[in-house]
Amino acid sequence: MGCYGGLGLLAFFTLEPLPRNVVWLVLAALAVKTWLARLRQKAEED
Repeated sequence: MGCYGGLGLLAFFTLEPLPRNVVWLVLAALAVKTWLARLRQKAEED
């Protein structure tokens, strides 16, 4: 998750508003997908 945050910060400082928002949407989708996969993995371990 920290990598997604780092990429979001880099996008903030280097991109124009429209491409930055697209990058943030993609990163947010990937972060949610990663989080759900981790929750599912934890549930299977228990």
